[in-house]
Amino acid sequence: PSQSRIDLEIKYNKWNIFKNLTYYYMIIGLIFLIMAFIDLFNPNSRLVQLLLRLFGGLTILGMLAHIAGMGSRWYITGHAPWSDGYEAVVFVSFVTILAGLIFSVKRSKFIISVTVLFASFLLAIAHGSMMNPEMSTLQPVLKSYWLMIHVAVIVASYGFLGLGSLLGFVVLLLFILRKNKNVGRLNHTIKELTYVNELTLTVGLFFLTIGTFLGGVWANESWGRYWSWDPKEVWSLISMMVYIFVLHMRLVPGLQSRFAFNFASLISISTLVMTFFGVNYYLSGMHSYAKGDPVPIPTWIYWLILFIAIFSAISYWKFKTFKKE
Repeated sequence: PSQSRIDLEIKYNKWNIFKNLTYYYMIIGLIFLIMAFIDLFNPNSRLVQLLLRLFGGLTILGMLAHIAGMGSRWYITGHAPWSDGYEAVVFVSFVTILAGLIFSVKRSKFIISVTVLFASFLLAIAHGSMMNPEMSTLQPVLKSYWLMIHVAVIVASYGFLGLGSLLGFVVLLLFILRKNKNVGRLNHTIKELTYVNELTLTVGLFFLTIGTFLGGVWANESWGRYWSWDPKEVWSLISMMVYIFVLHMRLVPGLQSRFAFNFASLISISTLVMTFFGVNYYLSGMHSYAKGDPVPIPTWIYWLILFIAIFSAISYWKFKTFKKE
């Protein structure tokens, strides 16, 4: 490597951009979310409005540092910074915040606040024991211009679909918080977030579909076939079918409520988790580059599933009870 790349890599390692962004996003996201709740119940506070704008600006500053970090890795390695699990998670966290900014313009501040928190969670996973942030040369099969096209498109879809899952969680939470004195404002927010959620899932599904087809073109060039029922291909198809169903639930009698749509958008992200993590670490296939060094399923996954089940049950109970009242 050239001396400029060596010098930048030394600086990059000293800066530790993405690990520092983990804490930065977490602090910004938590305060942003608290301010969003305060604004929901007290929309006339000028101080809250000022703080929301301030933290919106701090979020953009964090994104600029995020871009600088990805650009540094691109220059140092000489290839697009989404070639392995670590880089892909870092890229998804960036796209998630970008999607939040796009859909939060003149809309609820909940959108951007939850995306910033989710980005911190993703970066925390990236710096956990499951992933290696080391910069290295590409495997021969990845030395293709399709890496920049196919992987960027399909990984970007995870950011939009992840945002949909977060919005689904927020809406279920608002169902729990509804009371007679705030029902009007919360119903308006629920309707708005559900609308944005549908737009987000639509964009994410388009990206996921296009990325999957582009992957078939790349597979034909690399392996001589468009489709071979590889686990990654199968789970990409499953994810597509699940999100197609979610977006068409409004046409199914009995599944047309806002609760049903947001609950489905919340749990559907599990298919993406399986596509991204499960296939790589637990199944054998052409895309299972990490197979051979199995990673135990973290205990917190089971606690998270239990929490979502209890949380969703409470939200549904409140949803049904309030409708009866």
